[in-house]
Amino acid sequence: MSAGDSPDPGSRADRAASFEQGAAQYASTRPSYPDEAVDWLLPDGARRVLDLAAGTGKLTERLVARGLDVVAVEPSDAMRARLAESAPGAQALPGSAEAIPLPDASVDAVLVAQAWHWFSPAAQPEIARVLRPGGRLGIVWNVRDDAVDWVGRFTEVIHRGDTLEHSYREPVLAAQLFTPPEHRTVPWADRVPTSSLRPLAASRSYLLTLPDARREELLGEIDDLVATHPALAGRTDVDLPYLAECWRADTLTTASDDA
Repeated sequence: MSAGDSPDPGSRADRAASFEQGAAQYASTRPSYPDEAVDWLLPDGARRVLDLAAGTGKLTERLVARGLDVVAVEPSDAMRARLAESAPGAQALPGSAEAIPLPDASVDAVLVAQAWHWFSPAAQPEIARVLRPGGRLGIVWNVRDDAVDWVGRFTEVIHRGDTLEHSYREPVLAAQLFTPPEHRTVPWADRVPTSSLRPLAASRSYLLTLPDARREELLGEIDDLVATHPALAGRTDVDLPYLAECWRADTLTTASDDA
């Protein structure tokens, strides 16, 4: 997107770039990750871990709290600045999944939270390059549990008119680089103020790239949902149910040669 152009909600590049403007909303409203999911993603004995496309540090904080040596790589300057504030114990670096600023075979695990869908095919050999032989790739998405009525309605509003495929999908990993991926679903809930549901919706890349009038129209529907739905009306906070969809695979011992 060139300077002065309006972002295109149907453009993956514009959607990815939108987080530079939405970093504050993302940091204040997006959920963390349950311990059970993080424990499952990490390999036994991991010491140095890369949080790739780390955003504002939601997962980074959980890794630092475990006493790990954490490197967080994030391309957005605004999001990386938020990460440095929320997870000062991590080393925060600019970079991307396709150009990781780390040496070969330098980390025990690469974790990717809520970002795998933004990566190009060039990311996989780059991830394999920085992993030590037998190191772990872990991928996780927090997916709202739309089986709950109000959550399903919330999701319908924030994706109305969205032409891009939803972010969560089974990752397809290169067989010459990684073992067949294992999958696990971890149900959990984030206790949130009902007043945060509007900014949570506004933090989505689709809404960030919409024209102002259309964005406000959809956010107004979120306000109406909060004010009128029996599970939300009159409440100050609520459990927002998620399914942490987790995938893990290890590098093959010959991954560096094949890459």
